[in-house]
This record gives sequence, C-alpha cells and structure tokens, in this order.
Amino acid sequence: MTADGDADRRNDSPSSSLPATPVPAGNGNANGIGPVPMNSNYRLRLNPRQDHQPESYEDLQSEFTPLLFSSLERYLPPNLLNVNRETKHRYMREVLRRYSTQGERNRVQKHREYRLRITSSYQPLYRDLYKLNATNFFVPSFTKAFMANNLTRDESIKSIMSEPAPGVYAFNMLEPRFCEMLVAEVENFEKWIHETKFRIMRPNTMNKFGAVLDDFGMDAMLEKLMEDFIRHISNIFFADVGGFALDSHHGFVVEYGFNRDIELGFHVDDSEVTLNVCLGKQFSGGELYFRGVRCDQHMNTEALPEEIFDYSHVPGHAIIHRGRHRHGARATTAGQRINLLLWCRSSVFRELRKHQKGFVSWCGECQRERRERLHKAVTAKKMELFRGQGEAAS
Repeated sequence: MTADGDADRRNDSPSSSLPATPVPAGNGNANGIGPVPMNSNYRLRLNPRQDHQPESYEDLQSEFTPLLFSSLERYLPPNLLNVNRETKHRYMREVLRRYSTQGERNRVQKHREYRLRITSSYQPLYRDLYKLNATNFFVPSFTKAFMANNLTRDESIKSIMSEPAPGVYAFNMLEPRFCEMLVAEVENFEKWIHETKFRIMRPNTMNKFGAVLDDFGMDAMLEKLMEDFIRHISNIFFADVGGFALDSHHGFVVEYGFNRDIELGFHVDDSEVTLNVCLGKQFSGGELYFRGVRCDQHMNTEALPEEIFDYSHVPGHAIIHRGRHRHGARATTAGQRINLLLWCRSSVFRELRKHQKGFVSWCGECQRERRERLHKAVTAKKMELFRGQGEAAS
C-alpha cells in the first residue's frame, strides 16, 4: 500500500547492532588517504554520536548522494570518527555497496542519465527557483523560527506549529509569489514535455499527473530544504522514525481537478517523513483524511477514534507527518489543486528497522496491543491476589 506501488522487503530478525561490515584495505598514499583499521568485528553504532560534526562530501565523486555520507558518519565506530575524510568516505562507501546490489546501482546510473537528458534540453522559466533563498521562498514567521540560537531554536520552531491531530503538524510556510512561480515553472515544464514529446516518469504509480521536481533540476534546492529546515523539524517531532538522520528525498508536484487526478486512494508514503504544501490554485474539496500510523504488520487494522482526522488545504500552508501515517485525498470537486510534496528518507533508519520486532514508539496498533497486554497482566495479577485473600480468609 505504499504510494509508489512497491512492496517493501522486511527482515524481522532481532539484532543489538547493525551487521558486521567488511573493512576495505588501505595502506595510505600520496593523496593523504590513510589506512582503514582492519578488524572484521567492526560494526556501525546503533545510536549516532549526536555531538559529532560530520564533514561535507559534496566534492567527492560517488554513486551515492553526498548527504548520505554526512548522515552515516555519525554512526561510524569511535576510532573512525576522527580519521581523514577520504578514509571515512571509502569505509562508508563499502558499507553502502554491501547493502545495494549492482542492479540497484545500475538503476541509479540510468536515472542520472535520464535526468541529464532533461536538464540539457529544458530551459527553466524562473532560474531563481533552483537555488534555495529563504527570504524569497518562506513567510517571515517560518524564517524567523529558524534564526533563533541553538538553545531556543527548538522552542521557536514549535511555536509556529499547531498539532490538529496526533502526529500531524501544520504551519504557514511559503510566500504566495513563490507558490505562483513554482506552479508556472511546472506548467512550463509540461509545455516542454508536450512540445518535445519527451516521455517522463510521473511522481508515483498512484498519480497519473504531476512532475518530479528533482528530474528537471530542482534536486539541489530540495536537498537544501530538507537539510536546513525539514530535518530540524523532523528531529524534534519524528526522531522515532529517523527524523534526525534524513539523507535522501523525492520531491514532486501533484495536480488534481478537471482533466487531472481527481482523488488519491488510501495509502502510506515511501518516506520516513512527508512534507505536503498546497501551492494553489482555487479549488473545492481535496481534503486529506488520516487514519493513524502503522507498521507493515498492522497496515490494514482499523483506525481508533482518536486517529480519524480530516485536513483542508490552504495555499502556502504545510503539513508534515510520518510517512507511515495512513492517509488519502478526497475528490477535488471544482477548480484545480496543486501540491508540493517532499518525501524525506533515512537509509540508517531503514536498515535499523530490519532488525526490530515491534514499533511501539510510533505504530498505533503496536501501542494498543501493548496496552492490552498490560491490562491483561494487571487483571490476572488482581485475580491472583483476590484468590489468595479468599483462601486466607477461609
């Protein structure tokens, strides 16, 4: 029931730490790449070293995104945290290669070539959209919240948020002019598609309309948005699903209305955290309906009364929620509704999740089952005490 239509593979075997990782050999060279200590028992840490400041890997060539290395660095064994950057990069690259097949790497390369064919031909309408500019993109209240010092920033961010339902946070985010420009940019891209007859990939298998912003050059801007803003919000509200270690994203626009998608069925997102911002235009209907957060095992369980919630879109306003929060979109009955979505993912959390049995920190049904077990245990204990008192009295 993921929105991209792909079933996730899970491994529920317990583990106290990530699997052992082979350490690549290294003898040092004139480029300053030192040796990686040889020890087959090295494991990535289960918990990140939060006070460690990771390095930037933007200038190093790799089949993996630079942000992924920065995120993974906090999980390195203690004796690797302070070795030179090239050594860490080489070590982490071998870790990642172990968990990605050659077929997956080939798909990534083909997608890069697909993007290059688009960006080498498509001419942007507004080039200012392709580099994040907080002053021009965001409303003042959103920007100001992130300008607070380190001691007060979390509270400052919380102050601009409302929580209309458990785990769903709403806030004013985008300037009207930015929304207008982004809608115009997407329309310009669609015009280019029509003129060139270029066959594009749609955002996911559930949406027949819309465009992947990353594919025509906005990937760097959206990565900056995730890294500088969304990851901080997620660290506050969604640390239990890897919000502190978001390292990749999928950014796209969806369109609803006449001659577009009408509604969106009940699903979960292929993300740890989802940002959803309405860009406009004028419309009726299209409310989102939420029905609680679930793990794979409990995906089709009934929603509890407190988990049932409907949200009405307002242009420029955003909501943010866990990707596993079940939801859908009601029919857009008039006009046209366009939304920006940013699926934020954590490769570290996805690896850790394979080795967990239960998810009581975020799955509503796991929590309900735990409460039920506790209630049964308490009831059984009471009955045992009553029987003991009765026998003593007799």
